[in-house]
Amino acid sequence: MNPTVETVTQVRVRIDGAVVAVDEGATILDACTQHGIDTPTICYAENLTPVNACRVCVVEVEGNRTLVPSCSRPAEDGMEIQTDSDRVRHSRRMVLEFLGTANDLSEAPEINEWSSQYGVDTTRYAEGAERFDQPVKIQDNLYIRDYDKCVLCYKCVDACGEEAQFTFAIAMSGRGFDNRISTEFDVTLPDSACVYCGNCIGVCPTNALQFKTEFDLRAADNWREDDQSVTRTVCSYCGVGCNLELHVQDNEIVKVTSPADHEVTHGHLCIKGRFGWKYV
Repeated sequence: MNPTVETVTQVRVRIDGAVVAVDEGATILDACTQHGIDTPTICYAENLTPVNACRVCVVEVEGNRTLVPSCSRPAEDGMEIQTDSDRVRHSRRMVLEFLGTANDLSEAPEINEWSSQYGVDTTRYAEGAERFDQPVKIQDNLYIRDYDKCVLCYKCVDACGEEAQFTFAIAMSGRGFDNRISTEFDVTLPDSACVYCGNCIGVCPTNALQFKTEFDLRAADNWREDDQSVTRTVCSYCGVGCNLELHVQDNEIVKVTSPADHEVTHGHLCIKGRFGWKYV
């Protein structure tokens, strides 16, 4: 007997004049990526469910009154999509300008690259603009929190919650300009539900959350990312098989990440895999 072969239905969309066929259920962002269009994203991550927080990936879809977020909108057969219209470019530029005005993006090279591409001018809102201006929170030797760099992308909350860790140690707090990421009742990390898995660091796009080792090297003006090697290995603490990416500078491990496309970890680790490299 021949095994049953599942057929995948495809939909066809027109992106900037070109017809693109994608599997049913794929998003507009998937279609754009397949077509070779590099779409700006901040709150999107391939190992998390889209939350539509940043709106920098918006595109214009014929028949829709508003711009739509490409990261979460499913591609539909016959869609006419514009990714580089004046309306799209204006919207993306405004989002990037607002973020650059209120936040420290000095350690967010990808966002800065997009800002340059879209002609962002943060001086337009500089007069009277508020900044978060908070001191860096350092409570241990594992990781730091620099909320001046936080763009409220929500990815750390998802990684701490039902998307990965199910710890729910952090959430959105406050309203309006006072909206920020916080532990429950703003308690210290050791007093919170945090288990120090570091998955929040792994998804942060601006380095608002970063390894204490990286923070110290940056403070000493000795963080040299271009000189670092990245070696993939398997975590030696247990038999699950989590893959680690060891970032090495001057023959010393300076931080550990995990590949988002690995079928075991999907980019997520526990405290041992993320921070337990000192024994090396």
